[in-house]
Amino acid sequence: MVDLGYFSMLIAVVISVYGIVAAAIGERFNKAELIRSAENSAFAVAGLLTIGLAVLLYSFLTHNYQVAYVASYSSNDLPLVYTISAVWAGQEGSLLLWGWLLAVFTVIVILQNRRQNRALMPYVVIVLMIIILFFLILITFITPPFKKLDILPADGQGLNPLLQNPGMIFHPPLLFLGYVGFTIPFAFAIAALVTGQLGDIWIRSTRRWTIFSWFFLGIGILLGAQWAYVELGWGGYWAWDPVENASLMPWLTGTAYLHSVMIQEKKNMLKVWNIILIILTFVLSIFGTFITRSGIISSVHSFGQSALGPFFLIFIGIILVTAFGLLVHRLPFLKSTNELDSIISRESSFLFNNLILIGVAFSVFLGTVFPIISEAVRGVKITVGAPFFNQVNVPIGLALLFLTGLCPLIAWGKASGRNLRINFLSPFIIALVGGAVLFAAGIRKVYPLIAFTLCIFVLSTIALEYFRGVNARRKMTSENYLTAFIRLIWRNKRRYGGYIVHVGMVLIFLGIAGSAFNAEKEVNMSRGESVQLRDYKITYEKLVNYPTKSKDVVSATLSISRGGKRLGFLSPSIETYKGQGEAQTGTEVAIRSSLKEDLYIILAGYKPDGVSATFKLIINPLVNWIWIGGFVLALGTIVVMLPDRREKRRLLVKYSREVFSDEI
Repeated sequence: MVDLGYFSMLIAVVISVYGIVAAAIGERFNKAELIRSAENSAFAVAGLLTIGLAVLLYSFLTHNYQVAYVASYSSNDLPLVYTISAVWAGQEGSLLLWGWLLAVFTVIVILQNRRQNRALMPYVVIVLMIIILFFLILITFITPPFKKLDILPADGQGLNPLLQNPGMIFHPPLLFLGYVGFTIPFAFAIAALVTGQLGDIWIRSTRRWTIFSWFFLGIGILLGAQWAYVELGWGGYWAWDPVENASLMPWLTGTAYLHSVMIQEKKNMLKVWNIILIILTFVLSIFGTFITRSGIISSVHSFGQSALGPFFLIFIGIILVTAFGLLVHRLPFLKSTNELDSIISRESSFLFNNLILIGVAFSVFLGTVFPIISEAVRGVKITVGAPFFNQVNVPIGLALLFLTGLCPLIAWGKASGRNLRINFLSPFIIALVGGAVLFAAGIRKVYPLIAFTLCIFVLSTIALEYFRGVNARRKMTSENYLTAFIRLIWRNKRRYGGYIVHVGMVLIFLGIAGSAFNAEKEVNMSRGESVQLRDYKITYEKLVNYPTKSKDVVSATLSISRGGKRLGFLSPSIETYKGQGEAQTGTEVAIRSSLKEDLYIILAGYKPDGVSATFKLIINPLVNWIWIGGFVLALGTIVVMLPDRREKRRLLVKYSREVFSDEI
């Protein structure tokens, strides 16, 4: 059975090479049957990768410890759900999942474009198959998931306790959906450069793919933050870890790209910039995969040292040289037909938005790779910590938050004074009043006060836009407010769904700003002793020890009260997992959540008799608004991605005009 997995990968390598050659020859000599054959080869590769992934999953489910990868990440007592998630817990399985997802996406793209974009498709297939081939080479020859052990172990080493969390089920696959999804618009961009079809058809054809990728990468990042918050036991959700940064960078450039393409669609501007953005987004997706798997940068998320680093660097280099070489070649044909009419316009605000997002991405990139640079230059690896990232990115983030409220409402072309007054006078007054109230309420820290005030401003601009839209519909149709609100969104999904996304982002900013008011205390408490943290009274009641099938648990019980009112009990614990190798210890934090704040307690140490124990006590204000914001963001993205018949008609008309123009 394991051999079937290996040979399916080997055959997939051969068929991928055939698909690339067949597509190239078919396009060069105008052989439609060869192009179709190349597309069919993509179906075969997807099928073979499905077989390989199924064989690996079967090996985990049957505890086939003859497979080295299974023995390293599974054990007899591992729960079924984590046995399944162990498939992508390590380097070999995660690369196989990457390749499989890309093969499936390639099949979907081919099916979507059976009758359209035919001039682009041979090159799209070539690009996608080359990238699939790269991953196939890695998982077939460099880091094979089906490698066998000489001796059959009775049990496996088990899964790292930190990975035995529901986050492991969803977080990595969602990140991969984002990383892999950005390959599709990248492939279309390269095809557009090669063929010279440099209008916005390639952008419109891949818009939902871009949103899909951006959405899943963003949700994956948020789920990873929530996983870190409940599992790592340090009290936070984002530590500016290199692998965290690696997932954030393509999301930032992807966000810039999504905003920038609106200008090309509306004003036929920024063609070069959009191609640069999608190239950078895809390259940063590969760079994130490189950081996680090369071991070149220390991270709690990385797989340790491996031989993959040079292969990824060479691949990234080839992509950059090829893509930017094509871009330089086509520069004369990428001139904009319009220019910015005014600094005070929607185009300008979107451009500033782009520059800010790229500035954040660059600062994150610089801080992430600086240890490598310092070691290469000075021989000493200097790690860049959270203070650098916070100091640089907090003011930039506030500027971005301001533009979130400004961009959608300012006029295209040149905004008049009347336009600015109508759209922004009321939100500006509301924000000023809100900021004054917050200041009077005791919020004196500069950055949080600015952040909260800007949140009020942005929410006010969005509420005003909805109010105007609903009122306009009611005047035209006499609908009630609820019906007018729903139909307003339904008939303008892209615009009003985008506003919902912006609301989600504001709520995330709100939750992040709350971290400025954290309170923290580490105390050693005797049984029956109480401590005060702000208005919480925390009393240490008892310590219990008990075994389970897979671990030994030491759990403390604390009673919580506030203002004399008992709120209940929290039970943080330390868990020691049994296994074939060295025992692994992890913490399980206890959290009491509310919309206002989280009380977060970690059991940091204890005496075996339970007479005393050490606890880390943390209050995290507003943190739940980050997760609520993620839900709202997801809802808005789903609305944006829903089919829109009017947009489809516009796309078909635009496509027909461009094809007719090319033929002339």
